[in-house]
Amino acid sequence: MDRNQATGLILFAAVILVYSFFFASSPEIPEAETATPTQTESIKSSAEGQPAATQTAVNDSTLDATRIAKYGALASMTVGEEETLTLENDLVQLKISSKGAQVKKVVLKEYKSWNMEPLELFNEESSKMDFIIESKNGPLDLNDLYFTSSLEESQNEEGINIQTLTLRSGTENGQIIQSFTLADGSYQITKSFEIDRFEGTFTGNVLALTWEDHLIAQEKNLAESRRQTKLNYYTSSGSFDNLGAGNDLEQEIISEPVKWVSFSQRFFSAAMIADTDFQNVTISQSTPEADSAIVRTMVTSLSIPLQDGKAGFTYYFGPDQYNTLKKVTEGFEDNVDMGYFFVSWVNKYIIVNLFAFLEKFFTNYGVIIIIIVFLIKLALFPLTYKSYIGMAKMRVIKPEIDELKEKYGDDATKMQQEQMKLFSKLGVSPISGCLPMVLQMPFLFAMFFFFPNAIELRQESFLWATDLSTYDTFFNLPFTIPFYGSHVSLFTLLMTVSQIIYTHFNNQLTTATGPMKNLGYIMPVMFMFILNSYPAGLSFYYFVSNMVTFGQQALIKLFVDDDKIRAKVEESKAKNVNKKKSKFQQKLEDAMKAADNTRKK
Repeated sequence: MDRNQATGLILFAAVILVYSFFFASSPEIPEAETATPTQTESIKSSAEGQPAATQTAVNDSTLDATRIAKYGALASMTVGEEETLTLENDLVQLKISSKGAQVKKVVLKEYKSWNMEPLELFNEESSKMDFIIESKNGPLDLNDLYFTSSLEESQNEEGINIQTLTLRSGTENGQIIQSFTLADGSYQITKSFEIDRFEGTFTGNVLALTWEDHLIAQEKNLAESRRQTKLNYYTSSGSFDNLGAGNDLEQEIISEPVKWVSFSQRFFSAAMIADTDFQNVTISQSTPEADSAIVRTMVTSLSIPLQDGKAGFTYYFGPDQYNTLKKVTEGFEDNVDMGYFFVSWVNKYIIVNLFAFLEKFFTNYGVIIIIIVFLIKLALFPLTYKSYIGMAKMRVIKPEIDELKEKYGDDATKMQQEQMKLFSKLGVSPISGCLPMVLQMPFLFAMFFFFPNAIELRQESFLWATDLSTYDTFFNLPFTIPFYGSHVSLFTLLMTVSQIIYTHFNNQLTTATGPMKNLGYIMPVMFMFILNSYPAGLSFYYFVSNMVTFGQQALIKLFVDDDKIRAKVEESKAKNVNKKKSKFQQKLEDAMKAADNTRKK
């Protein structure tokens, strides 16, 4: 043993001796100063997770001194025993902690998760909220305070039962009051925050919130859930926006005040709605790579302005049902993606209301889809009829068009000019068959957005499909086909076959040739790959729509005679022999001639 080692041992022994003599035995505490059971429990709770030696060495008076140094006049409010409180109505159940007065768990009573467990929208393991307010001792996290609770029940003017859970924490200098109010038949929970007195203790004029939520997977098809999951927000100026649905980390600092922020999954949302507005809002989202139990991780930080020490906002924990969200606040229904502006009106004003009406009379959603198809097809029948007549006219004048092709086939410009003259002479419009079909397109595209977001179809079965809100698995493949998947959706196959038959039938009615004629066969096959993993309700709708269209065209064919159409064409031909060109026709011909001259040069 060298000199340095010996010196070290002697000093170490001296330290132990001095510590044992002066600090090992605590001074006897007078009986009046003995901590109450509640304080003892709190101190014990605070010491959990610390090394055993530290817990033994640090006594009650040291902890109290540390607590006072950190919290000042609020130190006694950080001592208590945590309780879990329940606030619920017929739709939602909340578990609220008396420590911090924070929501620990939200259960939606009318819904189940994909594995038929109670649907927890979030819980204390997946979600965390930190409310911070500035004090003269530094930032104060409300989660450090213990509250006492009281529950009151009342009724509003409409006779609806209302529950209010009030939590208070304070000293002789003042108190902090937080309350949660929940009415029967509502998914909205109103929260209020108030600082009563405590003059000079709090220095901030905002309540700062950081909310991090690891969204629990509620649907079996995780890929579809992630595609439909977004962090949405609505500004006080009336602008709706969101972070995209990509898997990469996305962050944004919102430059203007925000009215509400929503963590919106495919069918459910957890949101905060300001009484006035939220300030200094930042949002971010990311997608876990490995954890299949989490859809996305979303985070928002924001400031809630305090007016005379008071603030308020509203939680929404509930389904993404369009008519329900529309009643919450301005723009909140945008949490349901109804499609682009040129098709969203179909869903918002027609399909949603049709579903709500038919739900009163039918419980089977497959039957409801069939009825909706019939109603839409009936409303659009005049367009379908005009489309058929337009294609029939083009079919009966096919010989004249073929003559022009033989005569001017090598000169495309001349061919177009002569075709326009022929159409004008015969009183036939080349777009008469296409335009009615184009006017029907908003309904076809609207369904592409409606069914993936229709919570009405969630866990509803029909025929072999156990859930119309996701794909129907007729049988599983032992391998995966790129862009198709490892399962076969029978509704998608039926839709594809019916679309191919429909295309073949239409090709007999039109004059289309070459690539344009074959394109109609390629599109159904492409959609088979796309829709194989889409909701069964969507494929079933398209299949039924095709079948009804077959019936409509067969019915029209019974009453439409090609000879009569030819007679009308000849009548128009005789009537238009001396008809002058319209200004539009003349300008079109001049433009075509100019284009041809430019091409030749």
